[in-house]
Amino acid sequence: MPIDPSVAIGASLGETTFEWMPSDVLLYHLALGAGANPTSEVELRYATEPDLQVLPTFGVVAPNFKRTKPPAVSYPGVEIDLAKVLHGQQEITVHRPLPVRATATISTRISDVYDKGKAAVIVQEATAVDSAGEPLYTTRSSIFARGEGGFGGSRGPSASVELPGRAPDFVLETPTLPQQALLYRLCGDRNPLHSDPAFAAAAGFPRPILHGLCTYGIVCKAVVDGVLGGDVSQVSGFATRFAGVVYPGETLRSQVWQEDKRLLVTCSVDDRPVLTDTVLSLW
Repeated sequence: MPIDPSVAIGASLGETTFEWMPSDVLLYHLALGAGANPTSEVELRYATEPDLQVLPTFGVVAPNFKRTKPPAVSYPGVEIDLAKVLHGQQEITVHRPLPVRATATISTRISDVYDKGKAAVIVQEATAVDSAGEPLYTTRSSIFARGEGGFGGSRGPSASVELPGRAPDFVLETPTLPQQALLYRLCGDRNPLHSDPAFAAAAGFPRPILHGLCTYGIVCKAVVDGVLGGDVSQVSGFATRFAGVVYPGETLRSQVWQEDKRLLVTCSVDDRPVLTDTVLSLW
């Protein structure tokens, strides 16, 4: 049986100690499209060492940033073919602005497994601390495994973020590059779904798709730049649900509503939803 929730739920995935340097942060930002205007002071805070700041979404990829092999979905009670897997949801809460260099330790566990009938959802939670044991950030993520449901588990929650009944306060257009996925894979995700046309075709896609976490980072940056003047220190968290795929070269359209200490976001390509239930939280 590919999924055994009695074994999976609550299982520890262990601790990992890792480090990052300014060069890692720069590569991550460039892989999201930073520096498109190389004379912009805002862009240079992402793309050069002087006054470098770190997008909070970097924390999600930092533990695996130097990985060079395709990931495997092999956990206690879970064995799934990589071709069946899509990112479902992603959330990060930063406890302070991320430093440009750090040594950190992250502890990860499977917090839940949901049965959606034709698919399964595996939820992971993780906490990262710095070398002094002080909290850096926490994450919560889920993967959607097609064809792996039907094992009799809970369907899980279905709550969604309610948007205001008015026009958005901001509409942001963000083009992606045709080679965006080939750049982003250098940030530690070598899943061939994003680079190998034959693998993508076997998974049911006409061509390689953009990493969900690349879209996640691009939209976070777009909102920070378009609404907050490029100041990442105002952000305490960013959460989203992945609603559809993006193909490299497409243009993302983000609609943003301001609401107290939250920015509510939806993102689409043409009329196709890409990110929903998206909230950028402010201090």
